[in-house]
Amino acid sequence: MKVTDHIKKANGKTLFSFEIIPPQKGKSIQELYDNIDPLMEFNPPFIDVTTSREEFVYIEKDGLYDRKITRMRPGTVGICAALKHKYDVDTIPHVLCGGFTKEETEYLLVDCQYLGIENVMALRGDAMKHERYFKPTEGGHNYATDLVKQIRNMCDGKYLHETIESSNCSDFCIGVAGYPEKHLEAPSLDFDLKKLKEKVDAGADYIVTQMFFDNSKFFEFVEKAKSMGINVPIIPGIKPIAVKKHLQLLPQVFKIDLPEDLVNAVDNCKNNKEVRQVGIDWCIQQSKELKDAGVPLLHYYSMGKSDNIKAIASALF
Repeated sequence: MKVTDHIKKANGKTLFSFEIIPPQKGKSIQELYDNIDPLMEFNPPFIDVTTSREEFVYIEKDGLYDRKITRMRPGTVGICAALKHKYDVDTIPHVLCGGFTKEETEYLLVDCQYLGIENVMALRGDAMKHERYFKPTEGGHNYATDLVKQIRNMCDGKYLHETIESSNCSDFCIGVAGYPEKHLEAPSLDFDLKKLKEKVDAGADYIVTQMFFDNSKFFEFVEKAKSMGINVPIIPGIKPIAVKKHLQLLPQVFKIDLPEDLVNAVDNCKNNKEVRQVGIDWCIQQSKELKDAGVPLLHYYSMGKSDNIKAIASALF
């Protein structure tokens, strides 16, 4: 079922979902199952599975270093298929511009269609680790808007090099990212919202936000989006703080602000066990306020760990 249909079927009830990352190459999927199992009692309508872009490694050979491309966490579509089969739940693979040509994207989408995957998350992706700014892959897309257009074209039977008239064309529900505190590369929030509107106009069906810790910023973002004519569902993305280094890491990497009360509470913790509990308590209160405001769904960034997400969900669902 499409994400938008899950939301309509809920008839105003706030749903629960979460996002996981694939295991590292060479690891077993069982660890993933072990962390997903405790969350299934909360009946998530879908599970998001992130996609890892390529990175460079240097391999020594005869005293020289050869640069090779690798992916640390491959297997997104395979994991989506495995979770769909094991849990009878919809799964949403993340589809990136970075690291993929248009042809590779088309092949991935065809695989999704064959597997009965009806939803995809269209993202530009981050710059590679050695790059300061995002550079498009040769033969790939520069912007998520163009990726959305390719997915929508395929739903209309328009493939890259041919048009196929068929009653079995894909019919993907397309999600895109939104940034309550603006994308780190955007000069202003209004400019960023214009770019979000372009993604919706290109065919995006719903929006999932980047993590935030101040609900007032989310509410302001939603109001501004609506005033610009963005009328698709906007789903808040939430991440509980888990370790003390998040105080420096999250603002640095994601360019987001942390409320002073949260900063002080974490700073006063003696160890990461205490930090984890602060993160859970903050996230519960944050989620309750969002739920009371009638958000369609609460989407949690679990990073593959479930104990804190379960504690939060137990208080809400």
